[in-house]
Amino acid sequence: MDLDLSPEQELIRETVRSFARERVAPVAEELDRESRFPYKLVAELGELGLMGIPVPEEHGGAGADTLAYALAIEELARIDSSVAITVAAHTSLGTMPILAFGTEEQKREWLPQLASGKKLAAFGLTEPSAGSDAGATRTTAELHDGQWIVNGSKIFITNAGTDITACVVITARTGNDEISNLIVPNGAVGYEVSAPMRKMGWKASDTRSLSFTDCTIPEANLLGERGKGFHQFLTILDGGRISVSAMSVGLAQGAYDLAAAYAKEREQFGRPIVSFQAVRFRLADMATEIAAGRALVYRAAWLKDQGRPFALEAAMAKLYTAELSNRTVNWALQIHGGYGFMDEFPISRLYRDQKILEIGEGTNEVQRMVIARELGL
Repeated sequence: MDLDLSPEQELIRETVRSFARERVAPVAEELDRESRFPYKLVAELGELGLMGIPVPEEHGGAGADTLAYALAIEELARIDSSVAITVAAHTSLGTMPILAFGTEEQKREWLPQLASGKKLAAFGLTEPSAGSDAGATRTTAELHDGQWIVNGSKIFITNAGTDITACVVITARTGNDEISNLIVPNGAVGYEVSAPMRKMGWKASDTRSLSFTDCTIPEANLLGERGKGFHQFLTILDGGRISVSAMSVGLAQGAYDLAAAYAKEREQFGRPIVSFQAVRFRLADMATEIAAGRALVYRAAWLKDQGRPFALEAAMAKLYTAELSNRTVNWALQIHGGYGFMDEFPISRLYRDQKILEIGEGTNEVQRMVIARELGL
């Protein structure tokens, strides 16, 4: 058992860590306050080859493995979750369905521009009446004269409405008891994107509602085999859980970093508060939980890279890291005391950004359902 990172993985981690500290950290508070999408940062990430880390080089990506990708997401989330989810949703949810299930023509058309970061992709799964019960989708797509006619709506979709969004992959009913996936390009007739949604956290990320009214797209935009959409998006979600788990670990690590630094500087009763056992032990507990969560994430990523089953491990990682990030960021804010409640302190943003990690990409309850099923319970 070799737990060391490869030189390539180390390089990606250090590259992203430096980028996050030098380029993201100075503007994160401003982007959050203004709810402004980080176009410049996305462009720079694209130039570094970080918008298509697991995409093969033949399709314009970096050709790195899942673990390297998880490392990158972790380092971004350590500083700012809005930037991290922009990369994660684009890669795991928007790009990977085309890579995994697309035809060669579809791959040639979409992957180079997506892997370069010049364009973004989104994944339209959630609907107003179909959240955890994703199979209850009501959006329909009927085939007429070589065209799909799409009607329905989606909600809480990341990256769907930016100036550089190229497409959204959606789930739709294409027949009785039949769900398929379709690529809908931005600008398609009958496809409308709402104004940005107001959110508690992830304020600098792009979140929209989508509506389709007799939206017309070519028959060739069917992604994968017709009627296999349910299986396809479950496969995509399994992989996506690794990246969101990495976000949870990154956010928890960032919260720990802030709390430890503050505890060393803040003085009460004539000495730094880190000298008090209550604070010191709490930081020790935080570091221990983060290490355990990180091990779960890396294990799930490694299994995926080995071509072995990883659904159970991905669900375990998602569940555990989401809940540990909740505990860690709460403890970190408590160590900050009243100052942590002020938006001038980064811990306030991390605290707001954390909650969605227990909801998005499958709620904690859904993860327990998946784990129980995989255990044969």
